[in-house]
Amino acid sequence: MTEPGAAETQDLPPIAERGAAAAPAASRRTSLLVTLVLGGLTAVPPLSMDMYLPALPQVTAALHSPAATVQLTLTTCLAGMALGQMIVGPMSDKWGRRRPLLAGMVIYVLATALCALATSAELLIAFRLLQGLAGAAGIVIARAVVRDLYDGVAMARFFSTLMLISGVAPVVAPLIGGQILRLTDWRGVFVVLTAVGVALTLLVWRTLHETLPPERRHSGGLGQTLRTMRDLLADRVFSGYALVGAFAFAALFAYISASPFVVQEIYGASPQTFGLLFGINSVGLVAVGQINGKLLVGRVGLDKVLGTGLAVIALAATALLLMSAGVFGHVGLVPTAAGLFVLMAAMGLVMPSTNTLALLRTPHAAGSASALLGTSTFLLGSVASPLVGIAGERTAVPMALVQLSCAVLALVCFLGMCRPWQRRGESNGSTAGERTRL
Repeated sequence: MTEPGAAETQDLPPIAERGAAAAPAASRRTSLLVTLVLGGLTAVPPLSMDMYLPALPQVTAALHSPAATVQLTLTTCLAGMALGQMIVGPMSDKWGRRRPLLAGMVIYVLATALCALATSAELLIAFRLLQGLAGAAGIVIARAVVRDLYDGVAMARFFSTLMLISGVAPVVAPLIGGQILRLTDWRGVFVVLTAVGVALTLLVWRTLHETLPPERRHSGGLGQTLRTMRDLLADRVFSGYALVGAFAFAALFAYISASPFVVQEIYGASPQTFGLLFGINSVGLVAVGQINGKLLVGRVGLDKVLGTGLAVIALAATALLLMSAGVFGHVGLVPTAAGLFVLMAAMGLVMPSTNTLALLRTPHAAGSASALLGTSTFLLGSVASPLVGIAGERTAVPMALVQLSCAVLALVCFLGMCRPWQRRGESNGSTAGERTRL
């Protein structure tokens, strides 16, 4: 970690100082199956959240509960995923990645099966909270495993590859949920999620070996865990990248929350048109992420890529706000959809870069660092979601204003806390002992 009082110009990433000790001697490429498993683990949250969305009206009727009560099944699942990362991340630094991951996946399977058997909204809310807590293991440990296996440019490329897998999940999950409801009721959605959880658990057990050797684990208890978290948060640069990623995700979550009303209620588009636009935007995010991983990483510094992505998001959000406020008169759906596409696509530059640049500083506590990254992201995303509807469903101004505010705050954190121009050799993502094994 950065020592107190160290000169800012000497603010090198810890991996550069400890890479020789942390990096294994041998290296080999990650297999395609392991890549798919890690991608599947990162897709657990959107699958758990979005497959269930089409079933909300059925749940309300079947359990004889108000819509507001049933909405809590979404909120508690999201809260569980945020809190669970703070629990599982440090556990994985102490006991290794494999055991906490397998335990979390088994509990996720049991909790999801219990959701299918729930007889009241209160029970479903409780089981969804447990589902979120357990499902967090897949998110946080998948990121920590990537940190165990990769450094620098290779890590940035791998995160871009994971985006190809996890980015498809939000697109197909509601479609799968809708098709399930054509064959069965809302309980069938949880049955399918249970089957997905079982398959992932078996694949983890068979293919994902331990990536954190005993000599690199933490032996302390709760006190050391809290000290590790404190040290991570005290690292200005790490905290800066965590906030950059969290604010960028909040802008993305504002789009996810508000776009159904903006596209359908304000512009009068059909649900099919909304689904098409949502899919196109998600494809844009994934495509730019792949361009970043295949063409930019290794040729352009990670901080330059991140700064460019943030600038594009800010410009797109500004254009959306001006159009929504009527500065250009009445604009149709096409210009607004174009602005949303640009904003979404730029996320493909920001998300892999923030994860990589933050985790580069934490080879000694990748689980705890991954937990802080994930928790901050989920918390800010959950705050952004209700703000977009603060002025009702007939104007897109709140959505654009939240997106622009998040983009500006992300830029402020990047420039004020990360300060890439003050750190030597880090902005290119090139670090000692780049490793690609498993």
